[in-house]
Amino acid sequence: MRNSLNTWMRLLLAGVLALALVPPAGARKGKHPTDLTEILSDMNEASKRLKTVSANLEYTKVTVLVDDKSTESGQLFYHKGKTTEIRIDIQKPERKILLFKKNKGEMYLPKINQIQEYNLEQKSDLVQQFLLLGFGTDTGELKKAYSVTYVKEEELEGDTTVLLELVPCKGNAGAQISKIQLWVNEESWLPAQQKFLESGGDYLVARYSGVKVNRILPGSTFELDAASGAKRVKMN
Repeated sequence: MRNSLNTWMRLLLAGVLALALVPPAGARKGKHPTDLTEILSDMNEASKRLKTVSANLEYTKVTVLVDDKSTESGQLFYHKGKTTEIRIDIQKPERKILLFKKNKGEMYLPKINQIQEYNLEQKSDLVQQFLLLGFGTDTGELKKAYSVTYVKEEELEGDTTVLLELVPCKGNAGAQISKIQLWVNEESWLPAQQKFLESGGDYLVARYSGVKVNRILPGSTFELDAASGAKRVKMN
């Protein structure tokens, strides 16, 4: 079974894929927005108010050729300051921690007590473009990287959302992704779900719930609490 989080890191380093979160803007429930400019404006205003985010998450990776489906669940923590800090704490089926901080990515695998290090200094634009997709990124920059289309309004597990489709522009480092579908909650202007479709047909779905914004997160949240004697391995 393919490990979706390991695949996720590999795709990021290849300039293909990543995720992110954004805080809620003013509620507009019931207004049924269909104007793309207005939707992006609301998302942009939400992004400006972003300080911290915590959320439950679930990743589902589907590999079409071998008919394989794997799911991982855990929590995501995000802090915007002088530098962006992101922690993904996968709890099931096997614990692992992914930390993005100061142009460096670290993946801690407790089962083998190993920390995999990734140098992202030359890929900081990709972290901004993909890891902060639709939320921490200015929507003007979003439109430079993608052709953005409003698809429809859709009910998603009790949430009223607008579905946007993003197709990478030619020459974009993420062009190996054929398109991205983004479901944005109309009340909070947070993404309820993201779907990243690869050119070969495989895809990754990210689902968020229990989202809390602009709450104080201890500094220790963004420290890698590895066990004593953890081996560090440079991956690039």
